[in-house]
Amino acid sequence: MGDVSAMSDHAFLAEHGLFTARTPRYTSYPPAPHFAPGIGPETVAGWLRTLPRTEPVSVYAHIPFCRRLCWFCACRTQGTKTDAPLAPYVESLEAEADLLAAHLPPGLEAAHLHLGGGTPTILSPHLLDRVFAAITDRIPLTAGAEVSVEVDPTVLDDVRLDALARAGVTRASIGVQDFDPRVQAAIGRPQSLAETAFAVDGLRARGVSRVNMDLLYGLPFQTPASLSRTLDLVLDMAPDRIALFGYAHVPWASKRQVMIPEDALPDGPARLDLFDLAAGRLIEAGFVRLGIDHFARPDDPLALAARDGRMRRNFQGYTDDSAPSMIGLGASSIWKLPQGYVQNATGTADWARRVARGQLPVVRGHALSEDDRMRGALIEGLLCDFAAHPRLAGAHAAAAMTILDDLLARWPGAMVPDGTGGIAVTDWARPLVRQMAMDLDAYARPEGRHSIAV
Repeated sequence: MGDVSAMSDHAFLAEHGLFTARTPRYTSYPPAPHFAPGIGPETVAGWLRTLPRTEPVSVYAHIPFCRRLCWFCACRTQGTKTDAPLAPYVESLEAEADLLAAHLPPGLEAAHLHLGGGTPTILSPHLLDRVFAAITDRIPLTAGAEVSVEVDPTVLDDVRLDALARAGVTRASIGVQDFDPRVQAAIGRPQSLAETAFAVDGLRARGVSRVNMDLLYGLPFQTPASLSRTLDLVLDMAPDRIALFGYAHVPWASKRQVMIPEDALPDGPARLDLFDLAAGRLIEAGFVRLGIDHFARPDDPLALAARDGRMRRNFQGYTDDSAPSMIGLGASSIWKLPQGYVQNATGTADWARRVARGQLPVVRGHALSEDDRMRGALIEGLLCDFAAHPRLAGAHAAAAMTILDDLLARWPGAMVPDGTGGIAVTDWARPLVRQMAMDLDAYARPEGRHSIAV
């Protein structure tokens, strides 16, 4: 992948609009805002029946509930102070799994299973057992399957850790964001070092061998000194993988973000300095930089996939998951099938009503055209490898070559021919890669509704 210098050229990047541009994150192509009604239960049932029985899939299950609603978060979540909605939600998830199984080819297996949220660990041990069983009883796991879960250390105890171990969890992702108390107060997420260390130690003691951590830069009151202290504490816990996300302040899309003081947010150049500081520290500590915002130990499967050109990008971010299909369960889940994208009803009540009526709770999606597949492959190449080649477009290589030639002409000095017919992003221009991807996007919306590009 190659490492980028710890210092970025602000003038060069500002000239190309980095600090003002708003771009999609391109965890899908087209991005989810372009999904539309018309992809309904009957269509998706037909798509499911065509899945090859011998080709393992991935499964994602969404648990939308949180004990607290962090102000920075723009995910589909809902707060609950009690456990009252949890068991009914799991019952609906079990019913949805039954509906799904009725349309799957017999013998289909899953190579990846991920519980996300929200806060999966808000569920009691008994409910966690039921969720895992609801999925694996209907879509058995392959030998060596990765089973991962998102963990909030503030709602974790020994009995929940035991439940994760019983389920065969192999990787856990722990939200940290920042350990500075002032920053935590400004984003509505108090979380102590002791709570986080308890989670890390408890997972590893039970054989969960891979631990990821999520950090945010660009938060209110965050400074180079405070971020450095957070990095010191994180590195002491020796995670295998770190996602270093830029905080996306989009209060028009996530109303809770109005709680965050805008005047305390760093500006674009300061955000980039924070990222460069963190990236430099992580590389110095032995991590490999992957794509736009991930870092991993050299022996981590994601680092190995990146080295071999197998890293991919989906709704969980960067992944070594090679399955061509991802099936989604739960309210707001997004699927990826060979024919296109699918999204479940976003509200839990609407989702549960549809399940109770005996229908797959899908409400919108997008059937992929050949142009979508070609552009999506090129965009994924840029985001994963900072390079794109016509061969990524398969039978449409000739059309892809024309598109890449046009892209190269729009980014003189920021992109160069790679000598084999493809193009590569220069090291200094890598922070601009989402803007480059947007130039390939035939659905690009008017600028101003996405998160800023850095």
